Amino acid sequence: MELTGKIIAVLPERGGISKAGNEWKIQEYVLETMEQYPRKMMFNVFGADRIAQFNIQLGEVLTVSFDIDSREYNGRWYNDIRAWKVDRNAAPAAGAPVPPVAAGAPVPPPVADPFGAAPQMNASNEADDLPF
Repeated sequence: MELTGKIIAVLPERGGISKAGNEWKIQEYVLETMEQYPRKMMFNVFGADRIAQFNIQLGEVLTVSFDIDSREYNGRWYNDIRAWKVDRNAAPAAGAPVPPVAAGAPVPPPVADPFGAAPQMNASNEADDLPF
């Protein structure tokens, strides 16, 4: 699975020593989608090498590929969303300036009403398709 969005939180790195004596590290991040109704997802990156390889920074726009796993502990279930690939997007972030339209650019024709009424023009010479 994958999800694209902006990193809105970088949580503190955690680590320790496993029962087998191996050192481990995990870093958690919160990604927010850039849709009309944004969704948030907390995911983690496991392993010091992957944390350094991905080098995720606050405010970056990323596409995160991840796996979801659940586990039971003391009668409760917990979800784990673990990233296995991170792609930096070339698309500009929301709020980035939009290039100006060249002067003399053609104006699209008004959109016809599906109920047969003639299109109404507003002050900016665009069709008003609001239902009220």
